[in-house]
Amino acid sequence: MNVRETGRADDEAEPTWTEEEDDRTAETLAWLREKRRAHRRRKGRDLAVVIYTVVLALLGYGSGYAYHFLRQIRLGADYSGLGADVQRTLPALFTLLTAALALAAARDALWRGPVVVPGPSVGWLLAQPVRRARVLRPWFWLSAGLAVVPGLLLALAGAVVLRVMNLASLGTALLALLPAAVCLPLLAVSAGMAVERRAALARSVRRCTPLAVVVLMLLAAQVALAGYGHRLGVLERAELWSGPWGWAAQPVVAATGGGAPAWPYALVPLVLLTAAGLFQGHRDAARVPTAQLRRRAATAQTVSSVMWTVELRAAKLALLDATAGGRTHRIRLPLPRSKYLVVPWRDLQALLRAPARLAKALMWTAFATAAAALGTRLGGGHATLCLVVALLLGYVAVGALAEPARLETDDVRRAAWSPFRFRVLMLQHAVVPALVGALLAALAAVPFAVAGAPWALLLMPVCAVPFAAAAVFAACRGPARTSLMFTGVSTPVGDPGMLLFLGWYAAGPLVSAGGLTLALRTALKGVPGAGAVGDVALVALLLSAGLLYFAARSADRLVRH
Repeated sequence: MNVRETGRADDEAEPTWTEEEDDRTAETLAWLREKRRAHRRRKGRDLAVVIYTVVLALLGYGSGYAYHFLRQIRLGADYSGLGADVQRTLPALFTLLTAALALAAARDALWRGPVVVPGPSVGWLLAQPVRRARVLRPWFWLSAGLAVVPGLLLALAGAVVLRVMNLASLGTALLALLPAAVCLPLLAVSAGMAVERRAALARSVRRCTPLAVVVLMLLAAQVALAGYGHRLGVLERAELWSGPWGWAAQPVVAATGGGAPAWPYALVPLVLLTAAGLFQGHRDAARVPTAQLRRRAATAQTVSSVMWTVELRAAKLALLDATAGGRTHRIRLPLPRSKYLVVPWRDLQALLRAPARLAKALMWTAFATAAAALGTRLGGGHATLCLVVALLLGYVAVGALAEPARLETDDVRRAAWSPFRFRVLMLQHAVVPALVGALLAALAAVPFAVAGAPWALLLMPVCAVPFAAAAVFAACRGPARTSLMFTGVSTPVGDPGMLLFLGWYAAGPLVSAGGLTLALRTALKGVPGAGAVGDVALVALLLSAGLLYFAARSADRLVRH
């Protein structure tokens, strides 16, 4: 410690020091590097094993498809017929992808963000006399560097697609996609850094997320319309010059023969905006409060630990707790007179107080409707595939309405208020998802009825009942049975344990969507009538009864354990 005299006696001298004299950043980081050397070597070996396993799995399961694809190209498979459709959708598609990337980065920054320091470092390192910038800024640049890697991989895949469709040569397509592959991920990281640093901006992200989802759905509709030849020229020109989504798209549009002659001028603001975002992110990285870093480190540690045990529900709860805005809607419905209506009353009131769940159900219903409409247009085997996708999306929509059932099984002690046995309580949680899901399905069936398929008004709402039963069954499933992953049985394709685990985990949607697919395909072979609708309704009733029976048994098992 350096002592400085202030004009008084030696015994009265006051000790003074400055931040530079008490700075121990270099010594502390050097000591940490020395102590972490063995740990880093072990992590490097573990990472090498993981990369080796992934590469081996990709070579084992994906090399056959890649060989078939390349052989089709060599034999002259003509994919150029899709080139015109892709070319028409490029402006709207780039806008959609960029908006989705920005929303994902902003939502990620609500609980994690580009700067996530491990818990021990937050609890000990930042409490030492070290410079925060030296500790935090490397994490920002690490996130920026890692974000570019998937962007480059996607650019390579996009270049191959454009080459296969005869829209551009491989080198030209790759050069055209390179600005988007580099600049857009870096801008997303910069946007996430701004949200992580500023609490007011984080609150704005929470409030504006529903509006952003609506915008994404409108952009998806624009992409679909452009694919069918209904382009909105004025809107596309505005999108090409209104922001980084259009600036990054212009080289690709020009390379594929579109109308973007001034694309070199569009790259100038794109590069400048990226540089400005990185500069601001570099400054913000050192200013994140320590308390916020502690919360984010704890959330990230919880999510990573439960993901290794495949407890996706626990990870979702941790994320909801970290991203919740704390705003609730105080809505109170009149109390029912019968005790058998108390559970549906509580579920309906919870749904009205959390309108985001209803918005999610509406969004997934819209996606399911779009998939079903695409299936009616394609026909054949593609129609069956679209039907399966539509039913799975319908299950997700109804499942979004069954959150009270999942909350009930998160901690069975919460059911102490109920006058019913736990199995009866869980069965009653299927009422509101079934009714509201049937109502949404009936609304989704209106366009089909107008187009000349009135039977959809009966068939589509019927599907909501087994989906609600499957959602309650999934809620009563209990902890993940990771023991199923390792059976010790050898087969030509390896241990079937992973397939068994996935089958157990997704039994509800697989059974409900699979059974309804068979029933609907049989009913749709001819002109659907009252008999076909009755057959589908009977299948739906049997599926619902079976799923609810197993849900009741699972609920009893949860109470016993």
